[in-house]
Amino acid sequence: MHHEQASHTVLPPQAEWFKSLELTPPDGVRVVIVGQDPYHGPGQAHGLAFSVGQGIRLPPSLRNIFKEWHNDLGHAIPDHGGLEAWARSGVLLLNTALTVRLGEAHSHAGNGWELVVAAVLRVVVASERPTLFILWGSHARKLADPLLCPPHGALYSAHPSPLSAYRGFLGSKPFSKANAWLAEHGQPTVDWSL
Repeated sequence: MHHEQASHTVLPPQAEWFKSLELTPPDGVRVVIVGQDPYHGPGQAHGLAFSVGQGIRLPPSLRNIFKEWHNDLGHAIPDHGGLEAWARSGVLLLNTALTVRLGEAHSHAGNGWELVVAAVLRVVVASERPTLFILWGSHARKLADPLLCPPHGALYSAHPSPLSAYRGFLGSKPFSKANAWLAEHGQPTVDWSL
């Protein structure tokens, strides 16, 4: 990776690669949302899947997530795209690759990050506490599905990107379903407000 950083701009900044684990340590995880790879536009990625930093325009996937979140829970769409509040409420926002080259989607897929992320997910799955995995799209499903076993559960739908959101992401009500699942399994629910 050092060579990669010497010759390319790698996003997010190195200090933020593991931000999701800092905000949501494995023993605090209630829900896991697995994304694909970080946003590749300048200043967008900051270490939480689907989230963007203050003052950054909402990317299309996040706009669709907020649209579904609004329709599912009735919250007003926020004027920022930071999902730190979800992370602090126990939602692990993890991508299958934790870095990307500036302007080049999927440029670090298959570089070894999947092994790191799978190892993190195994730690979560090793816990006796029921955790719900929300898997949007085939990348997330392919990585997480083989690791899942009771007492953990999963919700599946299409990815929220504009290319696939209308194939079953919009209308899937993942937020209310996640809290219903947690309550059913005797777990504290997530505060999805932002």
